[in-house]
Amino acid sequence: MSNNNILASLEAMLFAAGDPVEPSKLAEVLDVDVENVIKMLGHLEAMYDENNRGLRLIRVDGKYQLCTREEYADEVRKLLEIKKNTPLSQAAFEVLAIVAYNKTVTRSFIEQIRGVDCSGPVANLIQKGLIEEKGRLDLPGRPLVYGTTDRFLRCFSLNSLHDLPDLPEEEKQDDEQTSLFEKENDEPIMPEAEILDDNEEEE
Repeated sequence: MSNNNILASLEAMLFAAGDPVEPSKLAEVLDVDVENVIKMLGHLEAMYDENNRGLRLIRVDGKYQLCTREEYADEVRKLLEIKKNTPLSQAAFEVLAIVAYNKTVTRSFIEQIRGVDCSGPVANLIQKGLIEEKGRLDLPGRPLVYGTTDRFLRCFSLNSLHDLPDLPEEEKQDDEQTSLFEKENDEPIMPEAEILDDNEEEE
């Protein structure tokens, strides 16, 4: 592998990683000596500095990381704020309503109700700080559980989830009025299970 290819590969891997990466891990992926990787990282660092690029290469506890330059922090911050404040899509609103009215839910539960994949809206709501991971269900596969955040309450001027407006009721064939998220037998669609914190070890 030529030096140019090594430089390009290092740049791509560090950009994709986001977090600091050990030179030994980079060397393992490229199948080259660690010393050569460190040398190429030095060239990459110099290249960013000499051309006054928007990115720079930093060293953190013996690891390497790509980050933006401090002088462009305002522009980056404004861009991220714009992205965070973009209006919610109809799909995101529907997912948010399901999470809010059910307190804690899994993604599969959301998709069971909506009938479509919800990975995009869920990721969008997490990015905007409206929902967050609350732990995992003590069930096979230990699925992640999501719930609303304090930011959600502030954005919708709520003191708590108890202040949410009542859901519209639907009339079933037996003329019984039930909640949007309940079965005919009034049992929750999502089975009750203990929610485990991510730091809690399985017995």
